[in-house]
Amino acid sequence: MTKLGNIITIRRTLMAVLLCVSAMTMHGQTDAQLTQYFEAPTYYNPAAVGSSDRVRIRVGSRLQWLGIDNAPVTFLGVADTKLKLLNKFVGVGVMAQQESAGLYRNLTIGVQLGYKLKLLKGELTIGIQPGFLSETFKGSEVFIPDDDDFHQSTDEAIPTSDMSGTAFDLGAGVWYTHRLFWAGVSMTHLMSPVINFSGETGDTSGAVSQEKKFQFQARRTLYFMAGCNIPIKNTLFEVMPSVLVKSDFSFTGAEITARARYNKFLTAGIGYRYNDAISAVVSAEIKGFFIGYSFDYPLSSLNRASAGSHEIFAGYSLKLDFSEKNKNKHKSIRLM
Repeated sequence: MTKLGNIITIRRTLMAVLLCVSAMTMHGQTDAQLTQYFEAPTYYNPAAVGSSDRVRIRVGSRLQWLGIDNAPVTFLGVADTKLKLLNKFVGVGVMAQQESAGLYRNLTIGVQLGYKLKLLKGELTIGIQPGFLSETFKGSEVFIPDDDDFHQSTDEAIPTSDMSGTAFDLGAGVWYTHRLFWAGVSMTHLMSPVINFSGETGDTSGAVSQEKKFQFQARRTLYFMAGCNIPIKNTLFEVMPSVLVKSDFSFTGAEITARARYNKFLTAGIGYRYNDAISAVVSAEIKGFFIGYSFDYPLSSLNRASAGSHEIFAGYSLKLDFSEKNKNKHKSIRLM
């Protein structure tokens, strides 16, 4: 392996190792970054469940920083609908997300429940999301070259065995839907769950090792989302701007997206993520079927190593009818 190859390998290893630190708690960000956040709002806010009278399903994948080895890869699935229970409407949903980055993996699964209230010609939903958070570190794949002048293969802070753990997780939020706009505030990882690991450290060759305790703590993350649909008079077009702001009280990020939709069928738009990237979005929806694609181009020095990030979503929605009248009602021939 060349010296340049050694340096690259060390950097990849350290990106993963930094997620686990001996004898102390490490805080980490576990929520995925989505350019098409408006297509999966329930991922960030459980109160967004049942925002329409449809069963709505979305699945997606994101390839972050294509061209950089071991860059984040995300898979996501969400589904939600509105139900009538005891003459009240509630929203129910499920969410599952898996992301890998280097030697690090995380899995989040949750069920969502939202209580709905009529408010000012719109609908207010209060939602919660209980679930679990699973973290994995592939310590067995750690590699430190012998000629590394900065790190030793016997470093006790570097796990050399695979570790995994699980903890209960909880999210909550509020969401308001109006005919022309929507907005919501939520917080994920409300209890800031701590996952305890136990793994071996020492010589990466396995010749010398000892067991050591590690911890991972997920940060509470606050989200604000809002958007609206503005029809253009006497046309089949509508403008759909939206914004997402997130903060874990240590780092704050924001992005804005401007989209235009034709005849509720074809959609195209552009977006900007503050100090990070610009994006382009296209999608189509027909007879309930949906397909969407977005491309991010980094504005930072990452553009020297990566051509950008790709994201694709697909889904289906089915309209529900809660009317008490049965449109297909038939009389019995015995009563005719």
